[in-house]
Amino acid sequence: MMYNIFWFRRDLRLDDNVGLYHALSAGKPVIPLFIFDKNILDELDNVNDRRVTFIYKALENLQTQLLEQNSTLLVRYGTPAEVFTQLLNEFQIDSVFTNHDYEPQAIQRDSEIQTLLRQKNIRFSSFKDQCIFEKDEILNGEGKPYTVFTPYSKRWKQLLTEDAVKASNSLGLVSEFWKNVPISFPSINELGFVETVIPFPSKNVNIDVIQEYHNTRNVPSIAGTSRLSVHLRFGTISIRSLVKTALSKNEKYLNELIWREFYMMILWNFPHVVTSAFKLDYNDILWRNDEAEFEAWCAGRTGYPIVDAGIRQLLETGYMHNRVRMITASFLTKHLLIDWKWGEAFFAKHLLDFELSSNNGGWQWAAGCGCDAAPYFRIFNPYLQTAKFDPIHLYIKQWVPEFGTERYPTEIVNHENARKRCLETYQRALGKSNKLIR
Repeated sequence: MMYNIFWFRRDLRLDDNVGLYHALSAGKPVIPLFIFDKNILDELDNVNDRRVTFIYKALENLQTQLLEQNSTLLVRYGTPAEVFTQLLNEFQIDSVFTNHDYEPQAIQRDSEIQTLLRQKNIRFSSFKDQCIFEKDEILNGEGKPYTVFTPYSKRWKQLLTEDAVKASNSLGLVSEFWKNVPISFPSINELGFVETVIPFPSKNVNIDVIQEYHNTRNVPSIAGTSRLSVHLRFGTISIRSLVKTALSKNEKYLNELIWREFYMMILWNFPHVVTSAFKLDYNDILWRNDEAEFEAWCAGRTGYPIVDAGIRQLLETGYMHNRVRMITASFLTKHLLIDWKWGEAFFAKHLLDFELSSNNGGWQWAAGCGCDAAPYFRIFNPYLQTAKFDPIHLYIKQWVPEFGTERYPTEIVNHENARKRCLETYQRALGKSNKLIR
């Protein structure tokens, strides 16, 4: 029998899954496949990495739904090339379906698999699923990618149509999955990891939170954000359904979803941002990169309570409130003059919702070297940020219980001195004043 394969990656759901819809519509039984990519797992140096558990739980949920259709999920461990080579020996495959992934490593992976399949005359079809607009679908009047968010977002909204957010009814076709006895997964331990026990955010959309998002999103002590970023990251919810909700409930929340697509577009069109400042002049900044100060920041022991609270929240839960992400990133790059790439890598290691494009874009924004970045001379004052967003220290006391006691460390740097040092360092690197405001 000839089969089609649907390759799950960042789209771990059966409902409103574009590539899956096309696979199920193609007239042959569909084998649902997930690969625990050895290339990716080998880069993770923490056996308790929460993301592996999150993925595993999502796969168990998929398996439950597939068993109801007398089908089963095929889960393999290895490099994608190894796995597909094995599958070619096990099955008669007509086509492989999947959804686009825009990160450089993923693009290289997909190119390799496409070449492998082409040698066997097997089609490889990939679809847009994790965003509303991708790649070069939104361009300015000169036919070039936007590099400033506000005009990009305006054009994004102008181009939005009902078709752009229309769901693909993949659930209506689930009977087209292959019929097979249940196949067990490799265990988390067999993958070299340990299951974590922290609770994950619900993927249920809290309408009340979204309606009040513009009022509550900057207050870290309350549940004022949707906490859906990890579900968008791994595709356990559909971006189209979330955009439709945002359109009817809260434009500020919609703008946050557009920011995500803006950074995806930047990564696709300007891939140099992975290893370089978007604004190349900023590569000349002479970072201090004091390792002892970096370790203090990584441990939440800087003597700045709002910074330390954010880091400790991240270490304990895999999450950090978005306002606090900006404060901690600004502190590392501006107060301590530590290379933004160090902080970016730290977040990449610990964030449950880590997404290369958003993480890179956020860190370059904080350092002032990215597209649409805050001017380099905008330096967050942690005390003013605390007074504005955590005035009675509810958030700080939750994560820094020794705050206000002799056990809490003194400041590792004076704010005013650090601000002055930062401005001087950036000015020396960027030279002429016209460079400073690019």
